[in-house]
Amino acid sequence: MTLTTRLFIGFLIGCSTFCAAQMETYNYKRTLDDVHDEWHKLTLPDAVFGKVKSDLSDLRIYGTTVNDTVEAPYLLKILSDKIIHKTIPFDIINKSKGSNGYYFTFQLYSEATINQINLNFKEQNFDWKIELQGSQDQQEWFTLLEDYRILSIKNETTDYKFTKLVFPDAKYSFFRLIVKNNEQPELVSAQLAEHEISGGSFIEHHIKKFETNDIKKIKTTEINLELDQPVSISQIQIDVSNTFDYYRPLKIEYRNDSVKTEKGWNYYYKTITNGTLNSLEANSFNLDNTIAKHLKLIIYNSDNQPLSIDKVSIKGYEHQLIARFTEPADYMLVYGNSSVRKPNYDIAKFTSKIPNSLDALSIGNEEIIEKLEQPKVKPLFENSYWLWGVIGVVILILGGFTLGMLRKS
Repeated sequence: MTLTTRLFIGFLIGCSTFCAAQMETYNYKRTLDDVHDEWHKLTLPDAVFGKVKSDLSDLRIYGTTVNDTVEAPYLLKILSDKIIHKTIPFDIINKSKGSNGYYFTFQLYSEATINQINLNFKEQNFDWKIELQGSQDQQEWFTLLEDYRILSIKNETTDYKFTKLVFPDAKYSFFRLIVKNNEQPELVSAQLAEHEISGGSFIEHHIKKFETNDIKKIKTTEINLELDQPVSISQIQIDVSNTFDYYRPLKIEYRNDSVKTEKGWNYYYKTITNGTLNSLEANSFNLDNTIAKHLKLIIYNSDNQPLSIDKVSIKGYEHQLIARFTEPADYMLVYGNSSVRKPNYDIAKFTSKIPNSLDALSIGNEEIIEKLEQPKVKPLFENSYWLWGVIGVVILILGGFTLGMLRKS
């Protein structure tokens, strides 16, 4: 066997030992069953999120053979909504007053589908009803929205505007806006658009505990929510049962730390987002993906009576791993290592090579990765008699040398 061959074999053994040692630095593992193709996908179970880093950078896929350990590269894919917002060019060709109010006519340059119009008025405080119509020839008009409310409030404590018109897909050459107001509004600008949301895949999370507390002293309502386990949260929907109009600032927080003191536990929260709870639109709030188990919603009531919260729904986007398997092995997903960095795989640069249709892998139950016990360093002398014996021998030897030197003197 040549020296080069020996070095190569030693290198392979070293790599195998290194990979195996790497696996031991993680805390948990789950088997991946039925790996039969080069490419597969797998959905992360909810129970994983409470045991990984917040950026999910400590996820790894390892495969073991009889004498080797390999690492399978993967891409993390969050199945969030795909939003397409296409602005449609137009001209305002008519501004007039009629028996029903003030009219604004928009002419499109070409036939296009639109389902959203954003309006910008010079007025800062108003509460108007509008009507929206569509036509191909300005002779026959079809109603798209009727008694639709738009609102703007701006003062020392409030700055809120709802001037977005949302309606089913419509394809007309002309759109006519009727503002039902006694005084002529000044329309500064408008945006006609086709707005489409698709592709998202949500997982709804069960709320284990729901507590509402009206704090009269500071005029707020606190809603404390506890989930079954830490999960990735992307959207919160709040259903209010009150039928009257309302407008309330809202803050959404999650518990990110806790400290035990002599008086009990102190919990610390971090703000995820701020918004407005109102009666004009759906109270659905999109969040940056956040791993949390405890949430707090703070509603600022000012001098108004507290709202009656009927239901809160919490959802998170599905998280998928797209993995490539090039060698036969027993593969497993490992995680739970706070010291590792995000992996850098080549497949991230060649996503066009990934097949569109992938078989999903089934994921096994969570197992704790057993750590190899470090060999305990035993003391040189476990029995004290041995130590005293050695000390006695040393004393005798030193005494013998001393007597010998005295005799020579």
